[in-house]
Amino acid sequence: MDTPAMMTLVAIIVGATAGGCIAYLLTGAAIKKKSRQMVKDAELEAENIKKEKILQAKEKFLEMKKEHEGHVNEKNSKIAQSENRIKQREASLNQQINENQKKARELDNTRENLKQQRELLGKKADEFEKIRKQQIDQLEHLAGMSADEARNMLVESMKEDAKANAMTYINETMEEAKMTANKEAKRIVIQSIQRLASETAVENSVTIFNIENDDVKGRIIGREGRNIRALEAATGVEIVVDDTPEAIVLSAFDPVRREIARMALHQLVTDGRIHPARIEEVVEKVRKQIEEEIIDVGKRTAIDLGVQNLHPELIRLVGKMKYRSSYGQNLLQHSREVANLCSIMASELGLNAKFAKRAGLLHDIGKVPDDEPELPHAILGMKLAEKYKEKPEVCNAIGAHHDEVEMTTLLAPVIQVCDSISGARPGARREIVESYIKRLTEMEDLALSHPGVQKTYAIQAGRELRVVVGSEKVSDQEAEKLSFDIAKKIQDEMTYPGQVKITVIRETRAIAYAK
Repeated sequence: MDTPAMMTLVAIIVGATAGGCIAYLLTGAAIKKKSRQMVKDAELEAENIKKEKILQAKEKFLEMKKEHEGHVNEKNSKIAQSENRIKQREASLNQQINENQKKARELDNTRENLKQQRELLGKKADEFEKIRKQQIDQLEHLAGMSADEARNMLVESMKEDAKANAMTYINETMEEAKMTANKEAKRIVIQSIQRLASETAVENSVTIFNIENDDVKGRIIGREGRNIRALEAATGVEIVVDDTPEAIVLSAFDPVRREIARMALHQLVTDGRIHPARIEEVVEKVRKQIEEEIIDVGKRTAIDLGVQNLHPELIRLVGKMKYRSSYGQNLLQHSREVANLCSIMASELGLNAKFAKRAGLLHDIGKVPDDEPELPHAILGMKLAEKYKEKPEVCNAIGAHHDEVEMTTLLAPVIQVCDSISGARPGARREIVESYIKRLTEMEDLALSHPGVQKTYAIQAGRELRVVVGSEKVSDQEAEKLSFDIAKKIQDEMTYPGQVKITVIRETRAIAYAK
């Protein structure tokens, strides 16, 4: 190769190499520039993300601060309400303390007066004894004999008179017994059948209401106990919710109230809606159902016994006996038993069996009247039978079965004996239950006699009496005075164990309807 060609080749190689170096340098500068741009973009994006996160944190902080302030305000409100209630209770306690101090001073004054009167009475008794001794001495001096001698003479004279009167009475009794021997023999024969009566179950004063699970107890109690209080106020039954699994105890001396409470609870638990307004609605509905059931029971009883043409009111009274007890014995079962016994005995004695059964069924209707007049139940039952046009023989048998009116037919002793057969045998009745129920009824009636009282319920086995008054008739001050007056009247007029708490409830209701 010649020299010019070699130089040209060298120049080409040198140029290519220089161009590659220049291209490499230009490419590296571009890459560095692009890298710096990416770093700036990343820093900008990071700054934006940082600002956004800070903003979110501030918003979360403000939200938590607002929620915290709400809780604080709610707690402060509750604390203020609690303070107000405590102040009210403190004022009430101070008032009661002042009243107790006043009563204590009055009691001290009364005790001092009694002490003075006792001393004065003792002095007068000594003076009277001296005067009596002086008079006895004067009488002995005037009569010429001692007091013992005069007493012995008087006793001997009275003995002679008593002997003569006794002999006369014995002779008259013997003559009367001979004249009435036939009637007396029938009476003795009837009484001898008393051992044939069967036993009758004795009722108690509580009802057990079974539930599926214990979660229902909380719904029945309600928030702060408002549901159970509304149920107790509407039915007059004490509802005991304790640790007994799957059971609630309904306690009341009145079986009708217990049955209303049981049925109302059943409907409320089944329906699931349990609140005070619903409770009152269901209780009123159940009370009407019980009234209808009472009439049905009376009709079925009359049909079962074959007693016809009873007045509808008498049928209703017979049905009411299902929910009453006499000395612990169910009144309807007792009356059915007496009716059957009377029919059998009347047939054996040749008397009218239909009249006997009718009188036996109705003999205790005086125990279930709608009102409570101050009359023995036999007299009241007789008046009710007369009012609804029963036969005179039936009316007399009802009124005479406790010897409160004179017996005019042989039907009356039959009713009396059958009543004894059903109720007087050992174990058939419990007098303590009857006296307990009577005491609670008297307690309720006593409170109900005060003006402004709408309802009264004896609960806690008679240890508490709840009195519901009308807010428009009784003020708060009058409610306090009413509780004191009722407590004093119960203390003065009744006998009871322990102490009785009188709770007067004055309630104001505002009712509106959304249509």
